[in-house]
Amino acid sequence: MRNTAKLTTAVLAAGALTFGLSACGSGSSSAGSHDYSGPLVVAASPTPHAEILDFVKDNLAKKAGLDLQVKEFTDYITPNTATEDGSVDANYFQNQPYLDDFNNKRGTHIVPVVTVHLEPLGLYSHKIKKADELKSGATIAVPNDAVNEGRALKLLAANGLITLKDGTSNEATPQDIAKNPKHLQFKEVEAAQTPRSLDDVDAAVVNGNYAISAGLKPAKDALVLESAKNNPYGNFLAVKKGNEKDPRVAKLAKLLVSPEVKKFIEDKYQGSVIPSF
Repeated sequence: MRNTAKLTTAVLAAGALTFGLSACGSGSSSAGSHDYSGPLVVAASPTPHAEILDFVKDNLAKKAGLDLQVKEFTDYITPNTATEDGSVDANYFQNQPYLDDFNNKRGTHIVPVVTVHLEPLGLYSHKIKKADELKSGATIAVPNDAVNEGRALKLLAANGLITLKDGTSNEATPQDIAKNPKHLQFKEVEAAQTPRSLDDVDAAVVNGNYAISAGLKPAKDALVLESAKNNPYGNFLAVKKGNEKDPRVAKLAKLLVSPEVKKFIEDKYQGSVIPSF
């Protein structure tokens, strides 16, 4: 039975106002204090990150001498800000291009520890069965954060729907489109809202975790799906710089790339989430 604490952004925001930037959760620590006693508190997206962590907690952590607590967040911002201010000890939800952009824009100091899995980005629709059925002027919803929007446009380009300008970075926007033969229109929405937009648009590019949460099966339902080969978007366990040597983090990192976790991911997600180790 899962025993995961679910926090909404609003709740955490209220907590942050109460405790300030020096706030610490149970067993958490700032990079300066190096207090590694107590449970390891990890922020995670509900699916698949928290599910993977719950598997570790329920099946592997006790034997390894790890007291693990999982806190779920439904957005892509709070897990990093909570890790930065010490409200949690670590997080598990993001990839390297997203983290680089986040650290650069927000002045945070989050660093990766170990890469665990890839969630292939996919194009989905409630109105068509194949990508080439998109009509001229069709509207596609894409995530509105810099990295995931660029990733979405690269997915569409890789499948011949658009052509991007030479030298386009990971932060591509519709302005970087060189050729758009179907005159596709793009609706920028929060990543978490892309599955809900499927009734209002012709298609949507959805992050793997949000697709799974919405009952979609990326390996089966996606019109086009990201390739895992040479993919820079693997999701990893991350901490605030200075906490990489936390012995609790080291234990969790080892468990997350264990044969048991690999089998769990492969059995549960059937290709919709792919182990990166």
